Amino acid sequence: MRRFLSHILPTGLKRIRHYGVLASACKGVQLTAARQSLHMPQPSVQAMECARDFMARVAKIDVHLCPCCKVGRLHITAVLQGPARLPAPARTMMPSSRGPP
Repeated sequence: MRRFLSHILPTGLKRIRHYGVLASACKGVQLTAARQSLHMPQPSVQAMECARDFMARVAKIDVHLCPCCKVGRLHITAVLQGPARLPAPARTMMPSSRGPP
C-alpha cells in the first residue's frame, strides 16, 4: 500500500516531466545514452509500427473496413485543420481532490 501511495501527489502539486531524461528537447539522445549505460537492447521494430498495422497484427481488425456493413472500405476525403495542440483544460473541470469519491 505504501508503494502505491508513494505515486500519488498531494493536492496542489504538479508532476514535472519537462526536465531530465524524458525532456522532449533531448529525449532521443538521452534515452539512447541511458539504454547504452544500462546495457539494454534497442527498441524493437514492432514497437515502431503504425496503429493500422498493430491492429491488423494483434486484434486481427482491418481499421479501413466499414464498421456498419463490414464490406465497404473507408477512404479519407478531407483532413480537418485544427489546433496543433489541445487547449489546456479549465480549472473547473479538474477535480478538487485526487482521492476516491
